[in-house]
Amino acid sequence: MTNLPFNITSTPTNSDPVNRLRIIVLGYIVRGPIGGMAWSDLHYLLGLASLGHDVYFVEDSDDYPSCYDPVRGVMDTDPTYGLEFATRIFAKVGLGDRWAYYDAHTSSWYGPCAHNILSVCATADVVLNFSGVNPLRPWLMEIPARAFIDKDPVFTQIRHLTDPAALNLAKQHTAFLTFGENIECNLSTIPNDGLPWQATRHPIFLDAWPATSGVEEGKFTTVMLWDSYPAREYNGQHYGMKSDSFQPYLDLPQKTESIFELAVGSPTAPRSLLANQGWILQDPHETTLDTWTYQRYIQQSKAEFTVAKHGYAISHCGWFSERSAAYLASGRPVLVQETGFSEWLQTGNGIIPFKTLVEALAGIEEINSRYKFHCQAAREIAEEYFDARKVLTQLLDRII
Repeated sequence: MTNLPFNITSTPTNSDPVNRLRIIVLGYIVRGPIGGMAWSDLHYLLGLASLGHDVYFVEDSDDYPSCYDPVRGVMDTDPTYGLEFATRIFAKVGLGDRWAYYDAHTSSWYGPCAHNILSVCATADVVLNFSGVNPLRPWLMEIPARAFIDKDPVFTQIRHLTDPAALNLAKQHTAFLTFGENIECNLSTIPNDGLPWQATRHPIFLDAWPATSGVEEGKFTTVMLWDSYPAREYNGQHYGMKSDSFQPYLDLPQKTESIFELAVGSPTAPRSLLANQGWILQDPHETTLDTWTYQRYIQQSKAEFTVAKHGYAISHCGWFSERSAAYLASGRPVLVQETGFSEWLQTGNGIIPFKTLVEALAGIEEINSRYKFHCQAAREIAEEYFDARKVLTQLLDRII
């Protein structure tokens, strides 16, 4: 295994076997073999393992073509690319014998745990299902604590309100946690789908994301999808994607001497328009080829500039990106569109929120004028708010 700057087995914080849980993490790495998406799941796996829990990753093909192959550029039922991707990633982080993939199209199990995963599930205490993207098969339904982790607030609730089948699948869970942190304090307008949502946030396994020296002459960057999926309409309100949020900032590079780069995906992205407005465009496939190219891209950046999905901002839901938290952990300031996260997250140092172009320009000047200060503050915020050991301990307390 490649040497890494961390060891998940060296200092587990929970050595009491009475409190050690067997946890199944249902994720999206085989079907979504992209660096940033893989990190999203790895933070949970590495964090839980470092706490001393007995953790396994399980993924399900579901019953429709859902396997993305970035080389062939197709979405079909063939998991070959994703299985090879997962094998490399899990081996590199020390979880090479801790995962399995169920292919419903062939009724076959793959991965190092294929032979015993059903017995593992039969003795599990907790299952974490990210955004409900994995069906709860019979071998998961007997696990006593089944948590739905909503990574896409507002849009998840609208789906439940407009799709009875999706709501019925969600109701198979026993606990409901959302990144829309303002849902509990009645500060958001997230539509009420009737489920008892509790607040959580994305963990960052800080041992794997050390702070590195920033480059003052570097670029403001981000990795984004212009349109993740079609916008939603509910009760007369439009809930859009980043494409809706980006319009006021199209000419931002022309109004400052700082350099801005986008690793932007989705066929609808207006690449010629963005380039003409002064944005440097990076190939998102190269950036997200694997977890390490993605991490290096963030570490080689000066800071992040990003907008949020329009639906997050308009609902004041309090969502904060895992990617932005990774910038913070790396010691990189983030200039991010306000979604209501300032209600629960310290801002002004390391994190600069904005609602308008004028505020964004002021944020650029603030970061440039006190760059080293904001870099240090960024890491401190990551340690205080996003440390996986803290976040996941609180998560389990709410589930069990």
